[in-house]
Amino acid sequence: MAMFNTSRFHQILDRVDGLLDRIEGLLPAQTCAGPTGEALAWRWRRSGQHAGRFVAVPEPVTMDLQALHGIDHQRTVLERNTRQFVAGLPCNNALLWGARGTGKSSLVKGLLAAYADHGLRLVEVSAADLVDLPDVVAPLAGRPERFVVFADDLAFSGDDPAYRALKAVLEGSVAAAPPNVVIYATSNRRHLMPEFMSENREARAVDGEIHPGETTEEKISLAERFGLWLSFPPFGEDDFLVMVEGWLARIAPEQPFDEAVRTAAKRWALARGSRSGRVARQFALDWAGQCRLERE
Repeated sequence: MAMFNTSRFHQILDRVDGLLDRIEGLLPAQTCAGPTGEALAWRWRRSGQHAGRFVAVPEPVTMDLQALHGIDHQRTVLERNTRQFVAGLPCNNALLWGARGTGKSSLVKGLLAAYADHGLRLVEVSAADLVDLPDVVAPLAGRPERFVVFADDLAFSGDDPAYRALKAVLEGSVAAAPPNVVIYATSNRRHLMPEFMSENREARAVDGEIHPGETTEEKISLAERFGLWLSFPPFGEDDFLVMVEGWLARIAPEQPFDEAVRTAAKRWALARGSRSGRVARQFALDWAGQCRLERE
């Protein structure tokens, strides 16, 4: 009776796996089904080498636009652009860039809550999955809803394939986004990519004018494909205290906003090294919880 050759068996399996991989590469790509159900928001998810899919978010985190303080101009501009979008009028893709915790992603979530009844829907795509962007927007075309494809906290390296995919969908490709899709992205970087001192040496003078080098031009080229650039600078102390007062009015309206609260809020921001809207909300939650705990 012949002995079972384990090594030979595994060699055969490896060859079969390789053959299947080659056959799969020759097959036509599968078209992903679009989002289904009555959800207001979906996430694009991938699992290993498998095709991505839309995953409904049953209870998306939303935000009251009126709760966002210190960004009145940014809110006005992006809300107007969104009204144009849901009305089927010309509008722009938008890049929201600036300091962390200043309300960039909260503003997008607030727009979803405010305009869901007008057909606005949201599809969140992580930076790592932006390489799938053409597959994300394709099944959204022709649907009655108006989809914001939301890419939060973007930052690319120079050789990132997701950078090319986003650039192609924004402009410059036959696979551009359909009319019922707009892209809203947030980033801590104005040009979405790191900038280095060495790039300044590529700059050249032409007729007395300074022209950036090719590396800088390439980085700027992606950001320029967003029609709207909205900057979110760090907040000063006065703006921070206004945000604290606003959050306390919502979380603990019975709590007076007195000098003790102001002093505690300043110390909280100093300890965190930031005066962002996120830090203001975190302080308000902590202060309201402490006060109620003491009363009980």
